[in-house]
Amino acid sequence: MTSFKTAESPFKADRSASGKCGVTLMNNQIGVVVAEVMDRQDNVTITHLPSMIRVDCVGRMDFVYDDISEALGEEPGFYDAAEFEENMSTHYGKMIHMDDRTVMFGNLEEAAEFIGDMLPPAVS
Repeated sequence: MTSFKTAESPFKADRSASGKCGVTLMNNQIGVVVAEVMDRQDNVTITHLPSMIRVDCVGRMDFVYDDISEALGEEPGFYDAAEFEENMSTHYGKMIHMDDRTVMFGNLEEAAEFIGDMLPPAVS
């Protein structure tokens, strides 16, 4: 009787924390500029694919709206949370929308600490 061994799948599940976060942007005029701006951050990796752009990060990354507006050649305030949501199709990690930026965290505890720092002090 012949015995066969199946190769280990490269697609196996790994439930350990990666510390990563990221978004998938449309590969269009705005998405390309957003990716260029985000590529300035040391911990960010950009992957251009035929119909999308992956923006992945270890730790935290900030999509600063005015930096993106400037890179697009627009006035401050042009790029905002609505523009971000329109160009993004998926994300993973913890996302926090603010007035001037969207912040992504790969670590839940860091996101919780960030939110806690934003809350007003408790009234006793």
